[in-house]
Parts: sequence; C-alpha cells; structure tokens
Amino acid sequence: MERREEQSGAAGAGGASALDFTVENVEKALHQLYYDPNIENKNLAQKWLMQAQVSPQAWHFSWQLLQPDKVPEIQYFGASALHIKISRYWSDIPTDQYESLKAQLFTQITHFASGSKIVLTRLCVALASLALSMMPDAWPCAVADMVRLFQAEDSPVDGQGRCLALLELLTVLPEEFQTSRLPQYRKGLVRTSLAVECGAVFPLLEQLLQQPSSPSCVRQKVLKCFSSWVQLEVPLQDCEALIQAAFAALQDSELFDSSVEAIVNAISQPDAQRYVNTLLKLIPLVLGLQEQLRQAVQNGDMETSHGICRIAVALGENHSRALLDQVEHWQSFLALVNMIMFCTGIPGHYPVNETTSSLTLTFWYTLQDDILSFEAEKQAVYQQVYRPVYFQLVDVLLHKAQFPSDEEYGFWSSDEKEQFRIYRVDISDTLMYVYEMLGAELLSNLYDKLGRLLTSSEEPYSWQHTEALLYGFQSIAETIDVNYSDVVPGLIGLIPRISISNVQLADTVMFTIGALSEWLADHPVMINSVLPLVLHALGNPELSVSSVSTLKKICRECKYDLPPYAANIVAVSQDVLMKQIHKTSQCMWLMQALGFLLSALQVEEILKNLHSLISPYIQQLEKLAEEIPNPSNKLAIVHILGLLSNLFTTLDISHHDDDHEGPELRKLPVPQGPNPVVVVLQQVFQLIQKVLSKWLNDAQVVEAVCAIFEKSVKTLLDDFAPMVPQLCEMLGRMYSTIPQASALDLTRQLVHIFAHEPAHFPPIEALFLLVTSVTLTLFQQGPRDHPDIVDSFMQLLAQALKRKPDLFLCERLDVKAVFQCAVLALKFPEAPTVKASCGFFTELLPRCGEVESVGKVVQEDGRMLLIAVLEAIGGQASRSLMDCFADILFALNKHCFSLLSMWIKEALQPPGFPSARLSPEQKDTFSQQILRERVNKRRVKEMVKEFTLLCRGLHGTDYTADY
Repeated sequence: MERREEQSGAAGAGGASALDFTVENVEKALHQLYYDPNIENKNLAQKWLMQAQVSPQAWHFSWQLLQPDKVPEIQYFGASALHIKISRYWSDIPTDQYESLKAQLFTQITHFASGSKIVLTRLCVALASLALSMMPDAWPCAVADMVRLFQAEDSPVDGQGRCLALLELLTVLPEEFQTSRLPQYRKGLVRTSLAVECGAVFPLLEQLLQQPSSPSCVRQKVLKCFSSWVQLEVPLQDCEALIQAAFAALQDSELFDSSVEAIVNAISQPDAQRYVNTLLKLIPLVLGLQEQLRQAVQNGDMETSHGICRIAVALGENHSRALLDQVEHWQSFLALVNMIMFCTGIPGHYPVNETTSSLTLTFWYTLQDDILSFEAEKQAVYQQVYRPVYFQLVDVLLHKAQFPSDEEYGFWSSDEKEQFRIYRVDISDTLMYVYEMLGAELLSNLYDKLGRLLTSSEEPYSWQHTEALLYGFQSIAETIDVNYSDVVPGLIGLIPRISISNVQLADTVMFTIGALSEWLADHPVMINSVLPLVLHALGNPELSVSSVSTLKKICRECKYDLPPYAANIVAVSQDVLMKQIHKTSQCMWLMQALGFLLSALQVEEILKNLHSLISPYIQQLEKLAEEIPNPSNKLAIVHILGLLSNLFTTLDISHHDDDHEGPELRKLPVPQGPNPVVVVLQQVFQLIQKVLSKWLNDAQVVEAVCAIFEKSVKTLLDDFAPMVPQLCEMLGRMYSTIPQASALDLTRQLVHIFAHEPAHFPPIEALFLLVTSVTLTLFQQGPRDHPDIVDSFMQLLAQALKRKPDLFLCERLDVKAVFQCAVLALKFPEAPTVKASCGFFTELLPRCGEVESVGKVVQEDGRMLLIAVLEAIGGQASRSLMDCFADILFALNKHCFSLLSMWIKEALQPPGFPSARLSPEQKDTFSQQILRERVNKRRVKEMVKEFTLLCRGLHGTDYTADY
C-alpha cells in the first residue's frame, strides 16, 4: 500500500511532490490544514498528510516535530504519526530497534509530562501500542517497568507531573488494547499478561486514592485509570478495595462523575457475577447512598440522582440472578429493588424535570425474567415477595406516564414532547411485559381504579389520571389476547362515561377502542356503545391518526357484524373525505377501512355504496381529464387514484382469506356474477385511459394508475380474470409510448397470477413479447439512464421463467438479445439492477435442458456471461453483491459443467485478468475449487468472497472485517 501511495506523485503542501515528506513540508501542510481558508487546499493538505503519516519517512520527521520549540498542533501530528507507524506497521521495525524506540518514547513522555496534554496523551498511546506489540515475550513486565520508571526520584519533572503522566499511560493502555489490531491468538496472550500485571497497578491506585495528600486532579485520574482497567475483565474480588474507595469518593462533588463511571464499569463486567461474596458486600454500599439520593432529589440535583441510580441499576440489572440465588439474603436484595423503585418513581416529568426513571425500565424486565426462570418451588416464594412490588411498579409507571398540566405541556419544546412520547412507549412495553407476572389480576386492578375514578362523586378527577389508566389498559390489550378477560365488558361500558375534554385523552380513548377491536368481534352487541364515539372523532382533524386507525381496525376485525351500521359509517366517512379533514395517508387508511366494511355486504349493497362513495371522485376525475396538465391537477389526480387503489386493496368478497376463522364463514356463498370491483374498474376504464393519454410521460401518474390494477389483481386473484385482456392491451400501449418501470411490475404481477391459465395465455404472451421488444430497443438506444426499467425488466424475465417458461418458446422472442442485455445489466453501477440481473440468470441457467432456445444461447454466449461475472468479482462490482455472482457460478457449474470447465480455464488465461494482483497459481486454485463444488452453494459463496479480496488486494487486511 505504502509504496503505491508514495509513487502516485500527488501534489501536497506548497506543491511539494509526494516523495518530499520532509519536516518543512509537513509543517507547511499542517499550516495549510489549520489556517488556509480555502477548503480545497485544506482537503489536499489533509490527503497529503495522511500519506506522509504512513510513509517510511515518518520515522524521521516525527521525532523532529516533537521538538520543544514547535507548536502543540505540530507536536501532536508527530506523536500521531509515531502511533500509526507502531500500531499498523510493527512488522517493519527491526527487532534490534525495539529498546531504543522504547527509551525514546519514555524520554518524550517525561518531557511532555509538564507540556501539552493532548501531545502527552498521543505519546502515551504510542508507547501503549509498543508495549502491546512486545508483550509478553520481548517485554514481559511492561506495566511494572512503566510504574518503576515513573517513580524514579532522579527525574527532572516534579512528582505530580510524573504521577499524572504515569496515570495517563496506564489509562490508555487497556483502551489501546480494546481497539488494537492484534491478531486473535496474540490478543489472548496479551490479555492474560495484562490481567497478571494489574497486580502492579491496583496497589498504586489504591494508595493514591486513599492518600489524604493526593490532589483532586490525581484522584480524578486514578478513578479514570481504574475504570479503564476493569474493562479488561479483572476479577471483581481484586477490585474490592478500589470499589470501596470509589464509593467513598462519591461524597466529593468533583470526583462524583468519575467515581460513578468506575463503579458502574466494575460492576457491569460480564465476569463479575462469579464473585457473589463481593457482590453481596456491594449491596450495603449501594444502600448507603439512599440518603445522598434523597437529598439530591429534594434539591433538584439531577446529576447526582442520575449517577446514584446508574450504580443501583448496574448492580441490580447485571446480577439479579446471582443475588436472587442467595435466598438467605433476600431482604437486602429486596431493599435494593425498593431503592430502584424509588428511582423509577423519582418526582418530576420526564424528560423536563428528571431523566433518571428511564434508566430503570430494563431492570424490571431482567428481574421478572430471572424470577420466572426458577424452578417451581423457588419461583413460588419469589412470586409471593415480588408480586406486590410489581403491582406497586404499575402504579408508579402509570403515574410517570401522566401528562403534565395543559399549561405546563404548552411550554415544552417539540423535542421534549417527542422524548416523552418515546418514554411512554417504553412504559407501555414494560406494562405489557409485567402482565406475564401479574396476569388477569392486573387488568382487574386497572379497571377497579378507573371505575372508582369515573364514578366517584367526591372529587373531580383529572383527565391525566384517567388517560394514564386507559393507556395502561391499551398497552396490554394491544398485544395480549384479552378476549377472555371478564373486565373488558365493564371497561367498554365505562368508556362512554369519560368526559373527553382534551386531545391526548381522546387519542388514548380511540387507541383503547382500537386495541379492543378483536374483543368486539367476539361480542358484537357492544359495538354500538363505542362506534358512535369513533365516528364522532373522525370529524376532528386533531384526532385524525387515532380515529382513522381505530375505525380501520374495527372494520377489519368486525366486518361481518357491521352491516347494520354500514350506511352510517359510509356517510360519515364520505362527509369527512369531502371536507378534506384528513391528510393524504389518513384518507388512504379510511378508504381501506371502507374496503373491509363493504366486503361483508351483499353484492347489490356493495355496488350501491360504491356508487355513492366513488361518484364524486369520478366526476372530479372527468373534469381533471379535460384540463391541461399542471402540477396542482396532477396532485389531485394522484390523490383520487390513490383513494381508489386503497379501497380496492381491502375490498374482497371471496372470503378466501378467512378460512381460519371457522367453518361458518366458509359457508357464505361466493356471490354469482362479476366482482363489484371489476364492475367499477370496467366502468372507469375508459376514463383512466383518457387520464393516462394526457399524463403518459409522468411517472407518478402512471405509477398511480398501475397501483390501482396491481392492488386489485393482488386482492381479487382469479376474480380479476375478466379484466385481463383489456389491461394487457392498455399496458402494451402505455409501455410502447413511454416505457416505465411500474408498467413492467404490473406485467410481472399478471404473469405471476394468470400466465399458467390457457385462457389468459394469449393476451399475456402478446404483452410479454411487446414489452420485451420495446425494452430491447431501449437497450440499443442506451439503457444507462433507466436502471429502474432494467431492474423491473430483469425481474419480469425471472418471473416468466419461474412461472411459465413457455413464454421463452415463442419464435418471436429474441432470446439471444435478451441474454446479451442481461449481461450488460450485470455491469450497471446500481446494486438493485445487478441483483435483479443475477436473479434472471439463476432462473435461466437451470432451463438449459428443457427450453431449446435457452440451451442454444447459453452454448453460444455463456462465455461472455462468465467473463462479465469474473470481471465483477475481480473488482468491478460492489463487494456486497458477491453472493449474487456466486449464485451464477454455482448455476453454471451445476447445469453447464462441461462448458464451464472449458470456459473458465480460457477466461482466466490472460495475464492481469480479472485483476493484476493475481498470480497464475491463485487463478488456477480458484477455477479448480469452483469446478469441484456442485452441491454446496454456501462453499461457492465463501470461495468467491476469498477470491474477490485477493483481486482487490484486501486479503488479510483490516477491510476483511467488513465481511
């Protein structure tokens, strides 16, 4: 890599060539990087400096840049270059230079102990990297040596400066280990070595932390250093003294944050749960912080309460299983749980007056999981202890979920409101989970509270309280089957009694009704008590999302019980649609709701309702079709077409999706005569064609038209049959005039559903041949501007091969041209297009034997395909696509073995193909490996990945980690 970069001759600072990596040029480039106002010059300088850092000359100029007379920016660059050379190019350093390099670094660190902090840190990182590369063989006691050298009395630097430099070095050592590029086997050796060496570090840290004379800056650094070392999974018992010292340091406000970090890191290391005795000693230390926590909460000191909560949660969440196992200590663990409960219920509204309660939510999951994982006897004991705790948790969470007063909420920023919304979703998930522990009793509990609230005459209740209780109910009902709950009828009875004075409450009432829609389907007599509320809410734009989604759920779940209400639902829906109360996406949902609703009516009823529902839009569309195209009438056209396609998405009278619902539904006779959707489509077909004729070159309108038919085809399946000839003809005309991807996607849908039916084969074949010949013409004119069309075309060809290979038997289909175009498509830069083309070939190659024209073209042009695949693997295509190319190789090997064995040898013969980096032996090995593997596709994928790395010069580099 280095050599090539050097020779590139890129101009760097002040026009210096890339070979002039001298001190002067580096300084010039740094000046350019920091002070040149021209952004292009800055970028050039940065590029050049990156090359300089990895060049062999970096060994020389780095030391000179560290001279005391240089400014810190220049010294920093010198130190960084040293680190890069040591960490990435260690193998370039001769063994006999290790010691002098080490000595020089020690000297520099001593110099900078009283100099620039950022340079000192960089030098420490460089020495840490050197130590990791030399441990354990070339430098067995690295850490002990560091400690000894920095404690030497004869140093020119004062004691505190030396001490801080040593602590900096010891802090970055484990961090550098975590991010180092050491090979796996070395990493294990070095980790073991470091674990032993912590014996040289911890006594020093303890002494410094407990010494009354240690200044605050030293103790701060000690805590950071401890934090860094515990992440090497040091046995928890070895950390005991330091953890205790860190707990003591929590009383010092300057050391508070560093102490929290150190304690949390020590407690959270995965290995810690093995040291139960130490964990048990930590519980009283954590409980001892309760007074400090209470004081902090009282004084509104969010930082302190947050830090203490982090410690309590780290102990509880990481070790609940180990601590629950100590049954004789159940009371002290319960005390810890209660402390965490205090943190969950911390006063104030999240995220404005407190940010701590959210930290505790995962603890409650973990604790519950651990309790439920015990054997029956132990579980029963803990259920008895913790069920009351979880009931208390529900009260606390519902209190925390309450909205603030309207006045206060009005002052919140949109970001705070969004954070509060997400927080409530987390509470909702927690409640749903807690239901596993508390079961039906939880619902009864919520229902009783709501009942008391709504029926109490003594005090007026706040809407916030009601909303939170309903929110709790909705959280559970949304995901848990409450159909057997005996409190739901009572709840449905209570809902109409809620006086809705507020948008948030109204929204939650709507979502609660939506969550109970499956229950309503089983208890249709109750529909009437909530449906009027939903229909009333539809007229309020502020309740748009909740009211429309709830109506859609009711229409989907309860459609067979809704005929008595259908006229009313349609009338209200029509009214709000005409008044344009809702945004586009809610209008589309509303149409889907009506589709579900109409599906359950008699055919003549459906047609009558469809007529009144669609007529106003059809009239509007007729008017728009006469107008000269402009942006505003385009929006209106796309909107109307969208409404129709969403209505047809769910309007399905065949009941073929309801088989699982029970025998009584399957007995419903499928109505005779044409499907109502088909009747409507045939009525508006001319009009749609008229709209199309004016808007053929607008992709959005064409897409909207295709969507109507695509949704209808998907829903109606065989019922769509009467429309097939007309639609094929229209699609052909559309595509011949202006080819668009959406027309190909709809053609693919028709091929998928109807191509195998003899009656529909002729129109579909004609359409298939037409779009193929138009697309082939497009290829002759240059397809690069239409990757979406090429993508959809490849998917259509693959679908045709999969569903009806007979389409490839027609003499009018130029299979050779199709093949060559697909090879061309393999070279497109757009990944989806390449993927689709690979998909086409993996469908085509297995047909070599059964479809004569396919066999012939593979024989004649298969070599061209192989070369394209090898070029892609050689580096022309993105590495993320290699699996797709491997699929083609596998298919060639499986279905055209004798041809492949001949072609691959020839293709790999020319020197430099598919990459100049390959040796003839590597190419030979690859071709032999591929030809041997005809069964295991996964192995072929691995071979291709290996080969592509070799081709790109990335084999054995850090980039391979991307795989």
